[in-house]
Amino acid sequence: MTTDRVMDFVYYGLILLLPLSALAARRIPLGQAARMALIWVAIFAAGYLVIAQRDRFSDLIGRRDAIQGSARILMAEDGHFWANVRINGIERRMLIDSGATTTALSTATAKAAGLDLEESPFPRMIDTANGSVLAQHTTIPTLTIGSITMTDVGAISSPAFGDQDVIGMNVLDRLKAWRVERGVLVLNP
Repeated sequence: MTTDRVMDFVYYGLILLLPLSALAARRIPLGQAARMALIWVAIFAAGYLVIAQRDRFSDLIGRRDAIQGSARILMAEDGHFWANVRINGIERRMLIDSGATTTALSTATAKAAGLDLEESPFPRMIDTANGSVLAQHTTIPTLTIGSITMTDVGAISSPAFGDQDVIGMNVLDRLKAWRVERGVLVLNP
C-alpha cells in the first residue's frame, strides 16, 4: 500500500471521527448512535460518488451541444492523432487518446485558458500510464476541434502531466460517431 493510500485512509478516518465524536458527546444509546453513524456514512458515501462521477451523469441531465460539421485529423508519423484544439480561445496541440477516460490538461494550459482549478475542493487520485497522480477537476466552457464546438467539457489538470494535453473519451463519447479510415480520424458531431 502506498503512502498516498495510507494518507487517504487517515484523512477519511478523521472525517468520520467528527460526526462520531458528536454522537458520543450527546450520550445517545449505542444502538441509536450506530444507526445514526451508518446513516451519516451512507450520506457521505453517496455525496462522494455523485461528486467523483459527475462527468458520467452528464448524459442523464441532457447531452451538451456538439455542433457544426465533422472534423478530419491525419495520423501523425508517430502513429498518434494530434489535433489543434481551441480551449476558451487558446490553441493547443492535443493528443486524441481513446484509452484516456477524461480529457487531461497541463497546468499551464488550464491557466492560459482561464479555467478554474479550484472548482472542486477535493482533488482526485487517478491512475495513469505513469502511475497514480493527484489531479484537480475543472470544466472547459468552450472546446473546439476543427469545426466541432462543445461546451461544458469536464477535464482534469495536474502538474504531473508536464506539458502534455490529452482529449479523452469524455469528449469522444459526446460525438455521434468517430472512426479511423485509412489513417484519418473522422469525428462526426
